[in-house]
Amino acid sequence: MHLDTFQLIDRIVDLNLDAKTITVEAQVPTTHTIFEGHFPGFPIMPGVLLTEAMAQSSGWLLLGLLKFERMPFLAIVKEAKMRGFVSPGQLLTIEAKLEHEGSGFAVTKAKGRVGKELKCSAEITFRLSPFPPDPAFRVYTDAMANKIGFPLQALPHG
Repeated sequence: MHLDTFQLIDRIVDLNLDAKTITVEAQVPTTHTIFEGHFPGFPIMPGVLLTEAMAQSSGWLLLGLLKFERMPFLAIVKEAKMRGFVSPGQLLTIEAKLEHEGSGFAVTKAKGRVGKELKCSAEITFRLSPFPPDPAFRVYTDAMANKIGFPLQALPHG
């Protein structure tokens, strides 16, 4: 995870476009200034960042399913549940599945685990907009996809 740049996904473990699922890993940093205030002497990953990690995982799934032709933007977080603490140094595994796509929106369900222990879950709705036309944005997105192991070669443009 790179909290300063809000990159909360380290690598894609599995992207199954047929099953409409993704599994990612995110290594929570052992130290970071965010833990100085959340909470001194009892550092835990903020729930809002766990939710963002689930949203980013879902977003990469949607980018793959939409072949980078439309961009998912967070619209609604529903039924977000923090079920346990995620501590510095732990490996967070997030699974997301597409539940519905249509009328310019997509809905996913995501879960985060440390080992086999469920730590968080949410239903997340995204607004699907045309992919931003700026070539610099596409270069950046492709570089990020490459960094986390997104299989760009599976897409028509790659």
